[in-house]
Formats: sequence, C-alpha cells, structure tokens
Amino acid sequence: MKLKFLYPSIFIISVLVPVKAQTVYSLKDCISIGLEKNFSILVARNSETISANNFTLGNAGYLPTIAIASRYSGTLNNSTQNMTDGSNTTTNGINSTTANAGATLGWTIFSGFNIQTTYKKLNELKQLGALNTQLTVENYLADIISGYYNYIQQMQMLHNMQYAVALSKERLRIDEDRYQLGSSSKLQVLQSRVYLNADSSRLSKQFEVVRASQIRLNELMASADMGAKFVSKDTSIEVNPQFLYEKLLDETLTGNTSLLIASKNKTLSEYDYKLVVSRSYPYLNLSTGYSYNLNTYSTGATKNQITNGMNYGLTLGVNIFDGFNQRRSITNSNIELKNKELRYQEIEQGVKADLITIYSAYSNNLRLINLEQQNLQTATENLTIALERYKLGSLSGIDLREVQKSLLDAKESLLSIQYQTKLAEISLELISGKIMSYYK
Repeated sequence: MKLKFLYPSIFIISVLVPVKAQTVYSLKDCISIGLEKNFSILVARNSETISANNFTLGNAGYLPTIAIASRYSGTLNNSTQNMTDGSNTTTNGINSTTANAGATLGWTIFSGFNIQTTYKKLNELKQLGALNTQLTVENYLADIISGYYNYIQQMQMLHNMQYAVALSKERLRIDEDRYQLGSSSKLQVLQSRVYLNADSSRLSKQFEVVRASQIRLNELMASADMGAKFVSKDTSIEVNPQFLYEKLLDETLTGNTSLLIASKNKTLSEYDYKLVVSRSYPYLNLSTGYSYNLNTYSTGATKNQITNGMNYGLTLGVNIFDGFNQRRSITNSNIELKNKELRYQEIEQGVKADLITIYSAYSNNLRLINLEQQNLQTATENLTIALERYKLGSLSGIDLREVQKSLLDAKESLLSIQYQTKLAEISLELISGKIMSYYK
C-alpha cells in the first residue's frame, strides 16, 4: 500500500464534521458577526456615545440658564389684642395667602476662560471615548483572529492524528497478514494494536480540543448557541513574510492606540491645569428675571396686594485669598501634568520594547518555518522508505514506530511554528495600529 493512498482515510474516519451541510465561516464572517454582537464592544460604543453627548455648548457653560418657578403659601392665625384700659379684642381664623411666580435668566459672561477650556476638554473627552472604543475593537480583533487560526491549527492537528491512526491501521494489517502467513509473531500483532489504541486515544482527545476551539469562537462572536458547529473557510495558516521593522516603528509611533490615548490624557491634564488657573481670574455674571406676587389678607383695610416687575443685575467678583488653596491646586495640577508626560514616555518605551520583542520572534519563526518544512519533507520520504522496508521484513516494529513518530512530530512542529508566527503577525498589526486591515 503506497503512502499516498492513506490520506483519503483521514476524511473517512472523521466524526467531527457530520455529513450534512454546516455553516462555513471565513475570518471576515467571524469579525463581522463579532463587531455587531460582542458585548464588550457594545459597552464601549455606549460609553463613546455618552462622551459624544456631553460635548455641547450648554455643558461647557456657553449658554444661559432659564428657570421658571411658582409658589403658593398661606397662614391661618388667631390674634388677641390686650388694651391698656384692660379691654381686649380677639380675632380667630385670620387667613393670609401669598402667590408668586417668576422667570429667571442667568448667564456667565466671563469666568477666566473656564468655559472655553471646558469646551475644549469635552471635545478631547469625546475623542478619547472614540479611541477607547477603537482599542476595545482592536483587542477584540486580535482575540478573534487568534481564535480563528487556533481552530484551523487544531483541525490540522486533528488531521495529523487521523493520519497517525491510518498509519497504525496499515501497520496492524501488515502484521496480521504476516501472522496468518507464519512470518510474524503474535507479539508483533499485539504491539501494533497497542500503538493503534494509543493513536486512537490521542485522536479522541484532539476532538475535544477542536470542539473547545469552536466554542471559544462562538463565545467571541456572542453566538446565541454556544454549541453551534461550523467549519472554517480557510484550511491552512498563511503568514505574511513582508513586515519591515523600520516601517512598523514609524506606524507604531504615529498609530498605536495606547499611545494616542496616553497623548489625549496628557492633553486633558493640560486643560485641567488651565481650569485651575482660571479660578484666579475675575468673573462676571449676568442675571435678570420677571416676578409676579399676589398677597391676600382677611383682615385690615387692604384686601390684596399685587406686585410684578423686572429685576436685573451684574455680579463682578475675584478671589482674593482662599487660604492658599488655589496655589496648592495649581501646584498639584502641574505635578499631575508632569506625571501624564512621564506616563506617556513610559507607554512609548514599553510599546517600543514590545515591538522589538515581537518582531524578533516573528523573524526567527519565519526562519524556523523553512527549516520545519524541510524537516517535514525529509520525514515524509523517510516514512515511505521505512514502510516499504517494514513490509519486506527488513525493519523492526520499534524502528518503524520511531520513523512514524518523527513524521507526526515534524508536522505538529510545523503547525505550531506557523501558528506562533501568525500570532506574532497579529501582534505586529495590533501594536502598529493596522489590525483593521484584516477586516478590509
């Protein structure tokens, strides 16, 4: 039996994929579903909407405030008047009422540039909300892309183990034929059966790993049915060998989302400092309003009194001394501004270190892929020769098992290196702010 005829048995013995048609997901399908339904992204987008809603002229203090209020109140008293001549007068149930209504308008004309600075800060907070959403989406893309290719890797591992079972079945068939012809011992048949059972056990465990990778993808896509089965459109892991460090560094320093967020936080600290300083300036407030009052009396010469009219005023003030609290606030705000600058430098340093580390692993893995591919080709040819020798009786069962194991290990090693290289590629796209290219 030629080696090439063993490959169709891989699919014959597969029980993971039913005969009936299943949902087929491409990477873009998984990303599209996840971007629409993933809970973390929905929360981030809601937070972004809140930041956008807060960016208004009114929230900054540019617009005046108008209020309308009314009140009705009354008193019910008993009155006793004692005269000097010894007489007295008692009046019970004296009822007086008051009704008033009014409209007021207040407007801050100047507050030491507080309003202008607040408006700019709200704009920065709006942009920061968008960046936080972008960071959530990018991290999500990294997770779902990794999960998608992990599923592909586990499926390839499954096929590799299915191939191992097919080889062990072929070996058992050869040994049983030999035993029937009297050219082999019962011990050899039993040993071949042990190898077959061991390979079948590994195959059964790999089915569980593949299933777990399916469930993980369903979770990332926020699928209503966590146990839904599907197959991937891609069946192999293709890596991009074209990344250049210098280009990645430039893209990282200008497009890394964590750096952009740190820069926004630094800008917000600058505005906070200006807001604290603005309290040292004079302030000017305008107020005006209209009021209507109606007073009624149950005793006396006056039955009721109506008062209505306009009121207005300007308030000019300045903080002269507040126990040195203003100076303390300015000092602390300045320190916080320096901290945000240091934090930015720290993040920038960490991002550069991560880029160097990931790119080094990526470059090394590319070299390893070539070596593992050569090793797999050699191991495949070696097994073909070993299997023919085993049929002729010129190779021991232990030696054949070692050759078989070398081929399977070579295949698994290649799959592992390809996946690790893909993870490094994903990380490089993430750190340089280009991971959305997977969705385009």
